[in-house]
Amino acid sequence: MTKISITPVTSKRERKAFIELPFRLYAEDPYWVPPLKGEALGLITPEKNGWFSHAKAQLFLAYRDGRVVGRISAHIDTLALEMPAASGFGPGVGQWGLMDAEGEDVFFALLDRAESWLREQGMTRALGPISMSIWEEPGLLIEGFDQAPTVMMGHHSPVYRAWIEAAGYKPVKQLRTYELDITRMFPPIVQRIIRSGENNPRIVVRKVDKRRFDEEAAIILEILNDAWSDNWGFVPLTPPEIKDVGVKLKPIVFNDLIRIAELDGRPVAFMITLPDLNEAIRPLNGKLLPFGWAKLLLWLRKPRVTTMRVPLMGVRKELQSSRLASQLAFMMIEAIRQASVANYGASRGEIGWILEDNQGMNSIATTIGSRINKVYQIYEDSL
Repeated sequence: MTKISITPVTSKRERKAFIELPFRLYAEDPYWVPPLKGEALGLITPEKNGWFSHAKAQLFLAYRDGRVVGRISAHIDTLALEMPAASGFGPGVGQWGLMDAEGEDVFFALLDRAESWLREQGMTRALGPISMSIWEEPGLLIEGFDQAPTVMMGHHSPVYRAWIEAAGYKPVKQLRTYELDITRMFPPIVQRIIRSGENNPRIVVRKVDKRRFDEEAAIILEILNDAWSDNWGFVPLTPPEIKDVGVKLKPIVFNDLIRIAELDGRPVAFMITLPDLNEAIRPLNGKLLPFGWAKLLLWLRKPRVTTMRVPLMGVRKELQSSRLASQLAFMMIEAIRQASVANYGASRGEIGWILEDNQGMNSIATTIGSRINKVYQIYEDSL
């Protein structure tokens, strides 16, 4: 068989080849959702992704007979290096991700090159796949191949798991998503908890105000970085990242789908829900031209979707061991559930990802009648 060559991505043409490879490899996968090529290119372009303000990455392409047959990223997050080792990251921990390959031999060649680059940078342990920030698309899909991913979630070939494990990598953490029928009322016990909260004058659950986008985003960021700080894999979100994510997500931010809970006038919890943009972009095959932009713009004016995704929810750490934490969560979930059905025609919700050992969030998800629909796995190995 012809030799595989691995080369670093250094040019605009090579970056384009990097984002176009999955379009060929997943062309026959009915559940893969083609990303908008401009968004995919922005992810790997330092000038367009605030994550690069505290991270660096090297992309690689695999060639055989002059044809691109694989890709991978190797990257180092300086904020992750500062985290305690118990958090999953810490000193000496690099990552790899954005991996796709035509065959096992291609994968092994790519992984070897990514690991070599990490060693050259002084790393001693690797986590993967993480594409590329922990806040973007972490983990390899290992369960739930029969459903298309929702917005900002990954989809992978089922053969990759065996390849990664054959390379000596061991599972370190699982991330779960839950689905539920949001047209149905929650169980009576949840309804009683919600009514109790609604009768408590100290509690206010309000919509965000998109006209004050930056101010509301700052409130949510402050709660998020506090609420998630003890979670495995936590790396604080930074203002440059929030700015770029805000530009990317602002078109699908709607006041009634994002709630902030206040206790005695102080913001203490939040919940972000997004209409599943993948339902709108899937038919575009990655292209906004010539007519895709018009179709997407029309959809964005008044989305009608089947699925709503809850990517982020958080309650301040000081309240997390109290009964109030779950009460606030149920109140926000119910308010958004009602808005999702009434205003957007949604019938299905997806919550996640949630760490396998996050007992509080897993309990909330099961209490409202959700079931696990997808599982993603992060692996580790020494370098």
